Amino acid sequence: MAELLSPAGNFEKLKAALLYGADAVYLAGRRFGMRSAADNFTVEELYEASKYVHERGKKLYLTLNTMPHSEEYPALAEFLEAIRDAKIDAFIIADLGVLALVRKILGDVEIHISTQAGIVSAESALAYVALGAKRLVLARELTLSEISRIRAAIPCEVELEAFVHGSMCVSYSGRCMLSHHLTGRDANKGACTQPCRWNYYLVEEKRPDIPLPIEENDLGTFIMSSKDMCTISIIPELMRAGINSFKIEGRMKSAYYTAVVTNAYRMAMDAYERDRDGYELDESLLRELDSVSHREYCTGYYLDTPEQAPQLASATGYIREKAYFATALSSEELPLPECLEPINERGTLYPFIQRNKVKLGDTAEIISPNKIGRAFVVNEIYDDNGAVVESAPHPSMKFFVRVPFEVCEGDIMRSGDN
Repeated sequence: MAELLSPAGNFEKLKAALLYGADAVYLAGRRFGMRSAADNFTVEELYEASKYVHERGKKLYLTLNTMPHSEEYPALAEFLEAIRDAKIDAFIIADLGVLALVRKILGDVEIHISTQAGIVSAESALAYVALGAKRLVLARELTLSEISRIRAAIPCEVELEAFVHGSMCVSYSGRCMLSHHLTGRDANKGACTQPCRWNYYLVEEKRPDIPLPIEENDLGTFIMSSKDMCTISIIPELMRAGINSFKIEGRMKSAYYTAVVTNAYRMAMDAYERDRDGYELDESLLRELDSVSHREYCTGYYLDTPEQAPQLASATGYIREKAYFATALSSEELPLPECLEPINERGTLYPFIQRNKVKLGDTAEIISPNKIGRAFVVNEIYDDNGAVVESAPHPSMKFFVRVPFEVCEGDIMRSGDN
């Protein structure tokens, strides 16, 4: 069974990933990870996260996949010393200097070679295996047939990891200088401003005040903005290619995104394992993935090379996700006031903590681990003291809603289809 690996940009997202079916999570400290704009984890939080993950029998991988310059190495060494006893399961590394320093300070820890290393051949894969890598995170530019050839050429104990969902980069395996050139923020140090998503104009040399829009051609207008990857429709093909870990991109996305995407892939992967010969994709899982913030979807380059299908977006911006209304709390965290009737013919009152405004009359859905969205209408809302309210408008407000089916701690309430 392949591992399902989910992003954890902060502790809330880490908890969502594990609750909704991830076998492992990947995260970063405050420096040296390729998503510096995510909340990320302090040293103290890394210890806490490791304890939380391992208590649940899961794994935690730390990204150290930036390309640090010489003056950054003393700070990196200090960071490695500080997390020496955090019991990190593996370190995701792209730079050979970082690899050497990790070995020097932490010894024989498990090393995963980042997708930033751009592994596209068996020869490159074997070179990293010779350096002691336990897992190779393959370049996103590979087809399934190329992955199968790499799998056949390397030792069986070496694992292959590949991205299955999330944003893609127009630059080769994410190694890009455009952000640094235009804004001074280095993508290879985790500070990409995503200038590939911006709108651009052409300017004729003698008419600099008259910008010309780039006209649409057969490939679209947005010549650098990639589509998002969504491979849930080719789960069997990914499994047969020999991929050991299915990786979801998105440390900067919401906890709702983490939960929904992890949940969908968990259900699809489990269904395939239960009945490989009779497996058919549940179309409702595609609708679940449509509910999260994303660009146009494609299957990456697994079925076509970048030359055959460059997978360029036809529009800027995101297809917006459904509103993330609230997360269900435990009854211990928010006890029901004695003045409220817990159960009646309309359902049961459950406690929630607000993420976005929800009001009376809204059509809502509850998503739960291993279940797709279940719809109901919000007909009763009470504040934490039991008073009737028309809405829950305040961030992190705790409140009660009556729901006509069972709700468990960690379930998510989102907007439904009106």
